[in-house]
Amino acid sequence: MLMVPQNSLQQVRLVRNRIETATRDAGRNVDSVTLLAVSKGHSANSIRAIAEAGVRDIGESYLQEALGKIEELRDVPLTWHFIGRLQANKTKVIAGHFDWVHGVERLKIAERLSEQRPFHARPLNVCLQVNIGGEGSKGGVTVAELPALAAAVGVLPRLKLRGLMCIPPDEDDPTRQRMWFTAMRRALEELNVAGAGLDTLSMGMSGDFEAAILEGATIVRIGTALFGERPPATNTAPPQ
Repeated sequence: MLMVPQNSLQQVRLVRNRIETATRDAGRNVDSVTLLAVSKGHSANSIRAIAEAGVRDIGESYLQEALGKIEELRDVPLTWHFIGRLQANKTKVIAGHFDWVHGVERLKIAERLSEQRPFHARPLNVCLQVNIGGEGSKGGVTVAELPALAAAVGVLPRLKLRGLMCIPPDEDDPTRQRMWFTAMRRALEELNVAGAGLDTLSMGMSGDFEAAILEGATIVRIGTALFGERPPATNTAPPQ
């Protein structure tokens, strides 16, 4: 068995303690929040250490990097989430290697994932990405566009539409952080009133996940708080 580095155990404990405090403040069960370790830019051995510390949901953004880790870690029971930008020429590989896809923003992409999901595999869990802050630098649909996309994706075979995800504007003020997450929660609630049956809000990163949990996050995507800073060559995306 791998000897878990003390710093990995300590970081996992610190993050889980913060999740427990936030869920308690929200009047929620701690088990209602999944800790998704965002490991882009970090080694397979780092993931193995985190897994030994009890974190089994792993998020990757860079496909080629992820494929190498998936192969190297086949002996570890992990749930793999693709959280990067989806390109049409990569959907077949993603559909064949991941359990979750966060960030579907186009029906064409969802259709390709559905067509290319192996029939021996369970349906691929997907979340729709919402550009909740209307930022030109970020992907996602508007709240107004959500009902039509959710209705179309929800009936595709080989996919299971689970919920919504977002990367909100970067805010330091917890009150403003919660404002964006409140809008996301309400968007999900409105879809469910119409019968969507969604159960997932993928929102909250290292700097704001407590605010996200207070507003109903069920998956928090944590990178820096678990692994530390990414190497400079890969540290170009918003911190998870």
